[in-house]
Amino acid sequence: MPYLDVAFKSAEITVMQRLKTWLWPVIAGWGLIALWYGLKHRLRLPSTVFPAPHEILAAGWHERGTLARSAFITLEAAALGFLASCAAGFCLALILSLSPRLRRTLQPYVLIFQMTPVIILVPVYVLWIGQGLAAIVAVTFTICFFPIVANTMLGFASVDRGLVELFAVCGANRRKEFFHLRIPAALPYFLTGIRIAGSLAPIGAITGEFLAGSAQDGVGGLGFMTIVYFSQLKTSELFAAGLAACLLGFMFVGLVHWLHWQLLHRWHPSAMKI
Repeated sequence: MPYLDVAFKSAEITVMQRLKTWLWPVIAGWGLIALWYGLKHRLRLPSTVFPAPHEILAAGWHERGTLARSAFITLEAAALGFLASCAAGFCLALILSLSPRLRRTLQPYVLIFQMTPVIILVPVYVLWIGQGLAAIVAVTFTICFFPIVANTMLGFASVDRGLVELFAVCGANRRKEFFHLRIPAALPYFLTGIRIAGSLAPIGAITGEFLAGSAQDGVGGLGFMTIVYFSQLKTSELFAAGLAACLLGFMFVGLVHWLHWQLLHRWHPSAMKI
């Protein structure tokens, strides 16, 4: 039947499009691996300087228990700092949006804190709260906090004035206007902020582990373990730790993007095509 032929052709086109979407990245990945092996063979680079991919995978498998525990430690710090920054960032943006005078008063100091390099703040955190998880969470919080504040404030400031006037005409009080108009209008901006923060949280945790990490039973976070492997000249294990950090970052960012899609895809254009 004609309409069945059209349906089959449409499904075939969709499948081909999806295959092409995955095909080129796969081809590029194999090309990079071939180039990697070619450079190693051509330049005769030792494995202590430039390990081959199979050596990295073998080292990762050998260290799988240690890397799994390290990844969990890093994930814990990233999640705690990220969640704390979401709550604090939303609350601060809300307070500043409700009081223009307070916003003008505090915004310069917020910007000063944002412009201060994190590497300078880490020793201060260590002095105040000690080395270990608390300091790493503080570093992650600092990195994630400002994108959430900036985007959420923009959301509260971008409420349609026509809708505000409509709520006033309908006799809505301040509380109804806030919960039924301003928060829904700011939600996409807030979620955009947490998407940015989500991509920064694993980086912040690993950075904190570089500078303020510690070990428990000989195992620390991925950032701490990279220092350990580097000091022992275990280059393959060092690359394997980097690969584990990359996979952890993809998982964390994927979860945040999924949350963004779940909350917005039914009603907001920014997520309907994701």
